[in-house]
Amino acid sequence: MKRTNRRDALRLGAVLGSGLAARGEEPRSLGTPLSAYGERSPFVKPVRTMRQTKTPEAGSSATPLADTYGIITPSSLHYERHHAGVPNIDPARHRLVIHGMVERPLILTMDDIRRLPSVSRIHFLECGGNSGGEWQAKNQPDVQRSYGLASCSEWTGVPLRLLLEEAGVKAGAKWLIAEGADACKMQRSVPLAPELDYALLAYGQNGEPLRPSQGFPLRLLTPGWEGNVQVKWLQRLLVTDQPHMTRDETSKYSDLMPDGKARIFSLPLEAKSVVTFPSGGQTLPGPGLYEVTGLAWTGKGLVTRVELTFDGGASWVEARMDEPRFPRAFVRFRMPWRWDGKPVVMASRATDETGYVQPTREQLVAARGMNSGYHFNGIKLWRVGADGVVTNVEGA
Repeated sequence: MKRTNRRDALRLGAVLGSGLAARGEEPRSLGTPLSAYGERSPFVKPVRTMRQTKTPEAGSSATPLADTYGIITPSSLHYERHHAGVPNIDPARHRLVIHGMVERPLILTMDDIRRLPSVSRIHFLECGGNSGGEWQAKNQPDVQRSYGLASCSEWTGVPLRLLLEEAGVKAGAKWLIAEGADACKMQRSVPLAPELDYALLAYGQNGEPLRPSQGFPLRLLTPGWEGNVQVKWLQRLLVTDQPHMTRDETSKYSDLMPDGKARIFSLPLEAKSVVTFPSGGQTLPGPGLYEVTGLAWTGKGLVTRVELTFDGGASWVEARMDEPRFPRAFVRFRMPWRWDGKPVVMASRATDETGYVQPTREQLVAARGMNSGYHFNGIKLWRVGADGVVTNVEGA
């Protein structure tokens, strides 16, 4: 080992001293004062992309999935889909009515609901129209615009089952009609299926009350089913023996099949995944070691396997999934990858506990045709060019 002599030590001391002196010349000031509600750093930029119609109150905003960590979506970045804007509801005046085919109709205040036994669980939400452009192979350039109508939160609320038992559902009842308190009084028919054992009347999200854009003060949460059925600003549950065939379950959120028949009430969402890094719009600075990562989810329980391809689907290798995994929730998958600088086409493929394997776009089109803009869960391909630029393979 080379010894440090006196001259070297003096030289090192002079360098360090000059550095300290230089830093000492910089102006110093106190940090930002305490605040009543925490904000993120001004250096953190990701925001939701907006998709508005001619009516500003109707539209959607997409989560920047490529810029999130883990599986929890910050409440402020959770995707939104509104049909008549966000109502401003005073929780002290809000009421939930449960009536119809029940023995004991109920009118509940928010105080009534919050005093009941509650649970907190992690679940994803996904709009039925998420990735709709993929049916036509439209070149959505990044994850946010192609897959961003999906998010995952910890939700807190009262099990729906508890209140239905309190009301006493009559024999022959098979459906709930859920109604929101927004301007269009969004309504969806909800089958009284075993999956409703997971349903919540949610008033909390990620440790605080729901955001107004997520249904404050109360929303129906039916984990694993398409987002539109999880009615926000919930004000009424009508128990009945048949669906009401509302606009948003007939002309919307349904799939016109190649034979001309409509596929409706296809509520459970099938296994889906997407690589978020590297993904469209990103650039790798050069060859070397990277961590490939992304998200997978299914409306039918647990994701049991995620595989990655680096040759456009010719071969697949299993990725590692973060633990713990939760039913009907995002799972984060990862794999170390050493890029040699050559062009690559990569994608992920999820399998759930029912044995269902995420299909290719071609397989979906062969089964359902191209008349729908809903319920797309095909494999998403990204191309990494020799220059490190990542682009969408479909529609390129």
